Amino acid sequence: MNSPGPGVLISEVGPRDGLQSIRTVMPTAAKLQWISALAAAGLREIEVGSFVPPRLLPQMADIREVVTHALSIPGLHVAVLTPNLRGAQSAFEAGVHKITLPVSVTNEHAMANIRKTTQQMIDEVRSIVALRDAQFPAVLIEAGVSVAFGCTIAGVVTDDQTMRMCAAMAECGVDEIGLSDTSGYANPVQVRRLFRRLQSEFGEKAGGAHFHNTRGQGLANVLAALDAGVTTIDSSQAGLGGCPYAPGATGNIVTEDLAFLLEAMGHDTGVDIDRLADARAILAQALPGEALYGHVHDAGLPKGFIYADGRAPSAPQPEGCLLGVAQ
Repeated sequence: MNSPGPGVLISEVGPRDGLQSIRTVMPTAAKLQWISALAAAGLREIEVGSFVPPRLLPQMADIREVVTHALSIPGLHVAVLTPNLRGAQSAFEAGVHKITLPVSVTNEHAMANIRKTTQQMIDEVRSIVALRDAQFPAVLIEAGVSVAFGCTIAGVVTDDQTMRMCAAMAECGVDEIGLSDTSGYANPVQVRRLFRRLQSEFGEKAGGAHFHNTRGQGLANVLAALDAGVTTIDSSQAGLGGCPYAPGATGNIVTEDLAFLLEAMGHDTGVDIDRLADARAILAQALPGEALYGHVHDAGLPKGFIYADGRAPSAPQPEGCLLGVAQ
């Protein structure tokens, strides 16, 4: 159903979803250093970029070098996004472990995002799966069903609309079907309902959750997804990200905050939150002036915090309220 490993898997999408959403181009050397630091912090799957024309997304012009570097990191599951057959073939040839195909529920978002109708994208996915089956059988293919909970361009998206696209993806032969709250429309009741239906109708093909925090519902939606049995959650360090073709869609949920939530609830992620701070420092230095988010980064870990596997934090913990006026 989801990617390999113990506990709940945090799939880091900052190097792709985060960087594609800002104007600044992160220097390649810094990007490689950042990805290494993310992996050193215990993140087991990283979406390191996307195979798209550099003229459209200059932030991804170095994708081949980035993939080569990521593949050299022991134990790292290297994922990329590919919007079409040409990009998928390049990703397959580069040796990635997983590709995610962005498939919109609405025609309006599909045309804005990848300049194809939903039917054209279904046909594209079918061709990509055929290529994979014939030449690159080891690569996992995930359909990332975009605007699954609502679309800022088309408006309301019904459960049946989303499930019809999921059914089309299953028929095409993808390995996983994930649901993406591209526009920040989702609420916990909707998330729980849709993921339970996804699992009921598609079994082992039911995949992970991708939430944006546009209206502040990101972590609440994570709790609903966990309650529905989801074990892979996408997030972005410092909350970077947001679909450039979904007006009003701000950043992804923050990796640091997600890791704290999961570990505090007893879900083993394998992530060291203190070491995430080391990766964040690289990000801040390489993208000066870029807004970085995260409550855990600002407040630190609470005194007495213990990881789900029994580890103690490596950095000193705060001694309590310094002002003496806590309520």
